Amino acid sequence: MPAPETRYAKSGDVNVAYQVLGEGPVGLVYVWGWLSHLDFQWTEPTLAGFLRRLAGFSRLIMFDKRGTGLSDPVGAAPTFEERMDDIRAVMDAAGSQRAALLGFSQGAALSVLFAATYPDRATALILYDGIAVGGLVDEGRPDPRWTESARRVWETIDHWGEGETMRWIAPTLANSAVQRRFWGRFERASMSPGMARALWEAIQRMDVRSILPTVRVPTLVLHHENSPIPATQGKLMAELIPGARYVELPGRDHLPGAGDSEAIACEIEEFLTGGRPGAPPDRVLATVLITDIADSTRHAAELGDSAWSQLRERHDALTRSQLGRFRGREVKQTGDGFLASFDGPARAIRCAAAVRDEARELGLEIRAGVHTGECELIGEDLAGLAVHVAARVAAKAQPNEILVSRTVRDLVMGSSIELADRGAHELKGVPGEWRLFAVEADQASATPSDQLSPLRPGVTERVARLLVRRTPGLALARAGTRAMRRRPGS
Repeated sequence: MPAPETRYAKSGDVNVAYQVLGEGPVGLVYVWGWLSHLDFQWTEPTLAGFLRRLAGFSRLIMFDKRGTGLSDPVGAAPTFEERMDDIRAVMDAAGSQRAALLGFSQGAALSVLFAATYPDRATALILYDGIAVGGLVDEGRPDPRWTESARRVWETIDHWGEGETMRWIAPTLANSAVQRRFWGRFERASMSPGMARALWEAIQRMDVRSILPTVRVPTLVLHHENSPIPATQGKLMAELIPGARYVELPGRDHLPGAGDSEAIACEIEEFLTGGRPGAPPDRVLATVLITDIADSTRHAAELGDSAWSQLRERHDALTRSQLGRFRGREVKQTGDGFLASFDGPARAIRCAAAVRDEARELGLEIRAGVHTGECELIGEDLAGLAVHVAARVAAKAQPNEILVSRTVRDLVMGSSIELADRGAHELKGVPGEWRLFAVEADQASATPSDQLSPLRPGVTERVARLLVRRTPGLALARAGTRAMRRRPGS
């Protein structure tokens, strides 16, 4: 089976390299870990043999993450949202509507998040020597072996391109000088030392434990007994994912194909070809945004029914425009605000910031809450604890403030969004204490160009001026609001 041709999928402005091999009945997306290079992987017999074995019973789709291998370089470690976008782009380009995901090492966390967010596109999940929580997460209390492994990896980055990561990823092969020379070339081709350091630090700070219980696709967890990624990570994932099957294999090599590769391939083949498709999902992981107009009763009383109705229409129009801009889905209106869902928390935050900024031009102040969690699908509506939490978070926000939950804070780590700790709070009707974070002013409005629609600047302000000219009462209300904002202590 010859090496496949490399093609490119467009993910926003980024070109993501991908390959497809095999014609099996099962689609399988291979999500690499830290290092990857689509072309070089075929020159390493151990790795190439394992990939061809997978392609023997599947249509295997492989890709280099943005910033690595043959894909476009990036300036910083990508966020989970960007990487989920890359998976969708690659699947679309490869003509794959639904497929199983094989998440290896760091790729396990990304695969979990993708399967929970897009259960309609994931048929199954295989997590192979995966990482669920990094060693720098305060509450992780990692296995001492994990701390030691992470320290050894930091040391290898100081010798990037010399093949030193082989001593960590495949210790049974590390004594071969030929193997180390090859792996040195693989390191250099995969990424620069700076990107290697940025990505490894991001790995050490990630934490998807809160997402694991939301997975609703059949899941197989494979882990080597003495892998440098401790088996406690695999056991944790299997324990928290409903119905997951855990298989622990002997050996200490982390490199796919090293050791008893046939045992791994057989487990995967049996899992994918011997199972039955799951029921259509009625639950999905989503980021919920809830917005509300502050002091709406006062506005209505000051403006009168007609002017307030017109102002509400302008507010609703700008909110819907921003939802479309940031790929949000309007679920329904809730009183003087909106309930919307997003496939990623950063988009929800940026959308809320854009709505807040545009609403100011209309003399309105918006409060918003954002939370990511499992939601119940009831037709086009969303329900469940995640929606309730988002509503309670929004209720804690001050006018012009956007508050997010701890889960959201963890998922946007590594993005340009800056959050300020607002401490622990009790949310009405929700057990326990919840740590909330506020979006720093003017931090979230800037948006990647691929998320922008061709909106002309100043459109909302011109609409507001037109509305003011037609509704004198609104002019007084806007002037009064601005005066209140300037008043000391207000």
